[in-house]
Amino acid sequence: MLRWLIGGGREPQGLAEKSPLQTIGEEQTQNPYTELLVLKAHHDIVRFLVQLDDYRFASAGDDGIVVIWNAQTGEKLLELSGHTQKITAVITFPSLESCEEKNQLILTASADRTVIIWDSDTGRQVQRVSCFQSTVKCLTVLKRLDVWLSGGNDLCVWNRKLDLLCKTSHLSDTGISALVEIPKNCVIAAVGKELIIFRLVEPTEGSFEWDIIEVKRLLDHQDNILSLVNVNDQSFVTGSHVGELIVWDVLDWTIQAYERNFWDPSPQLDTQQEIKLCQKPNDISIHHFTCDEENVFAAVGRGLYVYNLQMKRVIACQKTAHDSNVLHIAKLPNRYKFHLFCSR
Repeated sequence: MLRWLIGGGREPQGLAEKSPLQTIGEEQTQNPYTELLVLKAHHDIVRFLVQLDDYRFASAGDDGIVVIWNAQTGEKLLELSGHTQKITAVITFPSLESCEEKNQLILTASADRTVIIWDSDTGRQVQRVSCFQSTVKCLTVLKRLDVWLSGGNDLCVWNRKLDLLCKTSHLSDTGISALVEIPKNCVIAAVGKELIIFRLVEPTEGSFEWDIIEVKRLLDHQDNILSLVNVNDQSFVTGSHVGELIVWDVLDWTIQAYERNFWDPSPQLDTQQEIKLCQKPNDISIHHFTCDEENVFAAVGRGLYVYNLQMKRVIACQKTAHDSNVLHIAKLPNRYKFHLFCSR
């Protein structure tokens, strides 16, 4: 199930630093997030959302299909079928600038140990890779190098022709849970409680082969890392199973901010009162992030939390955005701010 929130009116950054925490829901005069529409097309849990362009987005999940939607009306445009098991990762891959047809491509990975490249305009399967030894759990594209990476029990680098350029040794039986690009040809992989930084080495005159080198491991999380997002040129954010949110410097990989519990900024007796992310202890996992220039939107348990990077605290929340855990959120461009959720 997908929920569609529309934002308008007063912006989150306009909230005073000592104003009460805004609850996302009905009868709210200051909070800009209001539920607009519920979209239904999948037959099982929806786990992924990805923006294709200003007018379309795609969803995918445990039913093994990809649905492409109109971002303005919520109309279902296409249904892509080809995987035999649940989809485990989705990402977009722009076509080459030299190509006359600049179609947006979609890469999907599945528990059937395949990756399929789709044409998002026609729904046609362009190519398929079926040589994986384990399930691919995450995908990312490095546009500058024109390669894409797959993360499972190891980390693999591929070109557009689906040639395997290089790979790491076996990293973990649990696999890579998240993967993002950072500067200097580096990527960060979340493996259990650890963040592993790798650097890609391009071919040179002396060496015609690609290589991927482990640079550093960050061990600051207390539990498994479930979510990872590159916020801007200065920061990236990670979230864990026990509700830890850490803001990192993207260049020197040091911690900029740390939250184990989010706080209620209500000015009661000039103190900040600690609040729980959700009522149940097992509902504090940070499943996914999306962000804009000023805020990180966190899917925590069944709710949505808006964390302001400058204030370093939560400025708005909806503890029960869904009846079950929110697994993925996405922000779509428009004259208003749209946020989409998928849950069990």
